[in-house]
Order: sequence, then structure tokens, then C-alpha cells
Amino acid sequence: MATASSDVVLQTPVLEKESHNLLNKISSEGGYAYVSMTTRAARGDIRAAEAAREMAWEQLHSGPWHSVLPVWRDAYAMACLHVAKCYYANGEYKEVIRVLDMGLIMGGTLLREDLELAVRKAVERVNGDVRVSDEAVNGCAKAKLLMNCELNMTEQNNEDGKNVGIMLRRFESEQIVLQTLPKNSLSCKLVGKRSALSLEGFMCEYFLSGSPVLLSDCMTHWPARTKWNDLSYLKKVAGYRTVPVEVGKNYLCNDWKQEMLTFSDFLERIQANRPNVPTYLAQHPLFDQIQELRNDILTPDYCFAGGTEMKSVNAWFGPAGTVTPLHHDPHHNILAQVVGKKYVRLYPASLSEELYPHAESMLKNSSQVDLDNFDPNEFPNFEDVEFMDCILEEGEMLYIPPKWWHYVRSLTTSLSVSFWWSALPSSPTS
Repeated sequence: MATASSDVVLQTPVLEKESHNLLNKISSEGGYAYVSMTTRAARGDIRAAEAAREMAWEQLHSGPWHSVLPVWRDAYAMACLHVAKCYYANGEYKEVIRVLDMGLIMGGTLLREDLELAVRKAVERVNGDVRVSDEAVNGCAKAKLLMNCELNMTEQNNEDGKNVGIMLRRFESEQIVLQTLPKNSLSCKLVGKRSALSLEGFMCEYFLSGSPVLLSDCMTHWPARTKWNDLSYLKKVAGYRTVPVEVGKNYLCNDWKQEMLTFSDFLERIQANRPNVPTYLAQHPLFDQIQELRNDILTPDYCFAGGTEMKSVNAWFGPAGTVTPLHHDPHHNILAQVVGKKYVRLYPASLSEELYPHAESMLKNSSQVDLDNFDPNEFPNFEDVEFMDCILEEGEMLYIPPKWWHYVRSLTTSLSVSFWWSALPSSPTS
């Protein structure tokens, strides 16, 4: 009987262990109504579980994110587990995954192990319920996320100087791309490129001096290099998962907003590529959420320069035309380009005053200058500021030192991964 019942019940061992203490903490913060609803939810009352989740959600949005008490993040995760258990018992596995993903994204760390175990079990159930013919599988396997592979076609078909038509189309395509870039792009100092650079060479020549560099031939062993351009694979491992996306030109624009989508819906938006309303999965710790995708990438050796305290590994997925406006970050950064290509422009930290940072504390790491619509009358000191730039090609990495300002534009459908780390206090760069 125990085995049979466990098959229709989500096991939550951490919740069972921590529930009493967590509810006491929530009560001490005035969450008496939440505790009452959760007590009923633990007995299988779906309405009470949803009510408790809504109460915790309201607490998460009661002020700035940094001011939210950690106990309410754990309370939200707890409510998500209770809601998911009810849906699981009814066989609504896709809804289970959606609820658990919200717990992973918005909840605290106390119950994360339960959330991860539960979502894996629900994904197994969904995949077990999906039955497709071999013909459908084979057809889907040919579907690529990035369809415009003219670069590879040109390299392959023109070894003997043949297929001039493809070369002309590639040239015309590149000219169109260049027209979308900010003024004077690729006309000044280009970022240097090194092939298969050793860790010692990276440290001595770039890390210690705080200089950007393009790094090639160091991602060939990543499974993501082949898997992530396969739509069937992405949908299989992540299609039902819920992710946060940004909608609009960028976070500095008034029409910018955030939404929650399933990964499959997000991929469909990428393929539709509505240039006026781009959808961007930006700076999201996707690989903490979806382990299968984390297994497809490896932390570059370069990230161990300076002792290393890893800060975050984030996904940057979107269609052509997505833009991250001119800004700087506090950490060392390796931006790895898995699928597609991007344009990146860089300014050293020493030029910060000429880049007109926002005065507001929340945006002080972002420039007021819109490189896509630059007005020299509004920002006269910016026009002649020198910069470095590059095209970050598929399979390459770009090292961006701390505090270096950078602007990024996707030139194609693009899947990138950023690795942020800080040097330990004993490091010369700390």
C-alpha cells in the first residue's frame, strides 16, 4: 500500500521536518491567517492552499524585493508545495510544474530541495504521458532554433571557391546588420582575440591588467554547443518549465515589463521575432532552476583566476534585436556565446563621468546615453569618447573586467551564458 500511495503523492521530506518551525516564524511576523490556511492546505484543501499562496505573494510584493523578510519567501515556497501536491493527486502534472517553478523562482532556500525533487517527478510524469510517433520525433529533430546559418554554409560550400551566390547573400546580410548597430561601430579599436588561451596567459595578459579579450576554441567540449540549437531537445528538457522574461526594448524604457511564460511559449516568441516588442530571458539563473540545461555547460577555467568566489551563472536568451543598454557590473564576467552572435561595445571604468550615469541609486550603474538614438546636444561629452567593440561569434567567450561599461545587441537569435565571479581578498585584482 505504501508503494502504491507514494506514486500518487509528492514526497516533501524537508517540508515535513521544517513545517512546525516555519509556521511559528510566520506567526511571529503576524501571518496568522496564512498559518490557518496552511493547516487546512496540509489536509488536501486546494482552496486553502491557493489562499495561502496568494497571501504569501502579497507579502513578496509589499515593497522593494530586498526589504522582503526571508520567512515570507519560505512561506511562498511552502504554499507552492501544498498547491502542487493537490494538483499532483489529481494528475494535473503540467500545472504542478508551473506552480513549483514559481516556488523555485520566487521562494526561499529552506524548501528548495523539496521543490527540485517534486518538479523532477512531475516532469517525469509529463514526459511519460507524452507519446509521439518516430516520424514526428525525426521531423522535430531537424528543426533548429537558429535557422540563418549562412556563415557555416559559406564556410562549407566555398572551400573550392564555389557558390558565389551564398557569399553575396552573406555580404548583403552583414551590411543590413551593420546598419542596425550604433554609430561608428567596428570602426575604432577592436577587442583582441586569442585562440585556446591558457589560464596562465589569461591571468598575466588580461586578468591582472583588467583588459577585455575575446576567447575562441574553448567551448567545443560543451554539450550545449550542439544541443541548444535543437528545438526538440530544448522543448523536451524545458518546454513545460515556467521562466521570467522581459518584454520591450530594455529595462530603461517606459513600455518595458516582465512576464512569466512556459519555455515552449518563449521559444515560439523567439521564432516569431516581433522586433517592436522583443521578448528576452535576461539575467536569469536558469541553470539553478533546470538542472538538465546546467549539465550542458561547464564553468570556464578562466573563472578560477584570482582565487574565485562564483557569484552567479545567468542565461541570456532572445531573438535578434534584443539590447542590453550601456551599463557596468561589479564582478569579473565571462560571456559565453552558445548559439548565434552578438555585438558588444566596451568603455573602461575610467571614462564613467563621460558616460552620464543615472543619478538614481537603482540605476547608477546604467548610462543615460541611448546608443541607438544618441543625441549629441543632450550628451556633448560622449560623442568623442573612445571605445572597444567586437562581434561575439558563436562558440566564443568575451572577458569583461569589473566596472567596464558595455552595451550588447543580439544580431541573430542568441543563447548566451554569463559567469560572474569575484577575486578573493588576497588576489592582486581584489
